[in-house]
Amino acid sequence: MPKLPRISGRQAIDVLERLGFRQVRQRGSHVVLRRGAGGCVIPLHMELAVGTLRGALRQAGITPEQFVQKFEGGH
Repeated sequence: MPKLPRISGRQAIDVLERLGFRQVRQRGSHVVLRRGAGGCVIPLHMELAVGTLRGALRQAGITPEQFVQKFEGGH
């Protein structure tokens, strides 16, 4: 399992959007993203805890490998 990067909520949203998700709503500091029937919630924190990011990816049905590959490919 790859090590997830320490990134902000905004960076995580950018990567998820490159994976086909779109923002459907925001309430306070939490953004809800959807892709088909799946979705996840990302808090807009300056730095996401690794466990928070891992949980959001599990919610979204994205593997950490897919996320890291798209994150590194975008830089």
